[in-house]
Amino acid sequence: MTSLIGSMRHVGTRARVVFAMTLSAVAVLTSAPALAVDVGDTVVLPSLTLLDGKTLPASAFRDRTVIVEYWASWCPFCAQQNPHLQKLYVATRGKPIQIVTLSIDKAPQDALDYLKAHNYTFPAGMETDAWRAALGKRRGLPELYVIGRNGKVLRKEVGEMFGEDVAALADYAGK
Repeated sequence: MTSLIGSMRHVGTRARVVFAMTLSAVAVLTSAPALAVDVGDTVVLPSLTLLDGKTLPASAFRDRTVIVEYWASWCPFCAQQNPHLQKLYVATRGKPIQIVTLSIDKAPQDALDYLKAHNYTFPAGMETDAWRAALGKRRGLPELYVIGRNGKVLRKEVGEMFGEDVAALADYAGK
């Protein structure tokens, strides 16, 4: 890079400006977080290492409606929504629906302790770069996505949902 910049001394001012602008654009594009995914967008979900050490492969999401929830152990709105999500998880077993939750806690042990304290059995892992790349930048907590069998985002909710609204997510099974 230094030799490239050094060789730019012999190039005209206009070429140096274009070169500098190109470098700036590349820096911005490679450092910017992924844009938020919205309803109608198509996503490809990666595998997930669960907090219990098991892996949920990406193939587990094929031909199923996937509900993804971002949460944190310290989030009071997540604390209100997660009991409803647990009920939905139990109610949809055996249906073509997969529930996945992603903790944004700094320490996985905090998330694991939270799950154990509340007897939650829904699949939970930590947010990773791969999941950030798939779903983009979060806008709040909890944040929930319903992704259809074809990978299209069918619904996105930012903030706490009421119990009856979480229960109604079962209607998306097979879509």
